[in-house]
Amino acid sequence: MVDAFVRAARADDAAAVARVQLATWRTAYAAVIPASVLDALDEDDVAAQWRSAIVEPPTPRHRLYVAYEGATTVGFAAIGPAAGEDLVGPGYESTAPTPVGEWDATALLVNTLLVEPRWGRRGHGSRLLAAVVDVARDEGFTRALTWALEADGATRSFLESTGWASDGVGRVLDMDGTEVAEIRLVTDLAPAD
Repeated sequence: MVDAFVRAARADDAAAVARVQLATWRTAYAAVIPASVLDALDEDDVAAQWRSAIVEPPTPRHRLYVAYEGATTVGFAAIGPAAGEDLVGPGYESTAPTPVGEWDATALLVNTLLVEPRWGRRGHGSRLLAAVVDVARDEGFTRALTWALEADGATRSFLESTGWASDGVGRVLDMDGTEVAEIRLVTDLAPAD
């Protein structure tokens, strides 16, 4: 039996998280993210950014979780409260909207959920997502959202198979002069009765 698990990240996980991110982006997103962007990513710089996110998160509700198979880091998920700019469009109108630049108390943003492709289809994404949902519910989040590359059918299919759905909102990122489309996926975190 393979030992597979998810745990909260520690500062010494930053290098492995950077390795997973860069390997995944360079493998799974090479046709979407411009080569100039991928080539400019330095593993040490990315690791330093992840270390900072672990040690000095923007809020106490920002977290990073790592997935392991045996002693190998195979994936990770970065979560935190959604910002006002993530909560625009259908389904998010309210009498007290979250202002741009501020954190929402009830909406969780899954900033990133990646499993290195060579470790895919072994349950690591499901374990990460389950850990995220458990923590989110414990902290009082009632809904969750994420932004997925429109061209990333694998991530969308995975999330949709677990109850997430596009709410029709999209955005376009400028990646070194190339427009890259993302769509927003959402889910209700209310426990099933």
